[in-house]
Amino acid sequence: MAEARQDAIALLKEDHRKVEELFSQFERAKGEGRKEKLAQQICLELSVHATIEEEIFYPACEGKVEEDLLKESYVEHDGAKVLIGEILAGGPDDEFYDSKVTVLSEEIEHHVEEEEKRMEGLFAQARKAGLDMDALGEQLAARKAELTEKFTTEGVPPPQFRTLDQTPA
Repeated sequence: MAEARQDAIALLKEDHRKVEELFSQFERAKGEGRKEKLAQQICLELSVHATIEEEIFYPACEGKVEEDLLKESYVEHDGAKVLIGEILAGGPDDEFYDSKVTVLSEEIEHHVEEEEKRMEGLFAQARKAGLDMDALGEQLAARKAELTEKFTTEGVPPPQFRTLDQTPA
């Protein structure tokens, strides 16, 4: 079944809704096995999402959106990556496991709000800048499929921190 083509923002917003639903399921879940499975799925989804934003969407936005907002997005990703690494390295028997997933959920909620703000959010600014959202959507979808398969097969790799490992272009 072929997926309908989405523009970049529709694809990224769909990812946001999926992760919000996974966090909601985690909150309601009973049993360590179910919680661990959901936490691993959340970490996989967020790792793929952050990677496609950092490799494709954010670079396309550079010079076209508020620089501070873009920098904050990278830093927020780095914060999430720390928690993702800790969640994946631990397990439900870790005393702070649920707390780490909860804090990750709160961080992601804030990040999504910053990206999706109606007038001044990152997505609104990118759309106003006239970026080719259809072409970006195709690139994001292709890379997302590739990474999802890779991370599902090989596991989520250790986090790469842009703000620590790379200097912005």
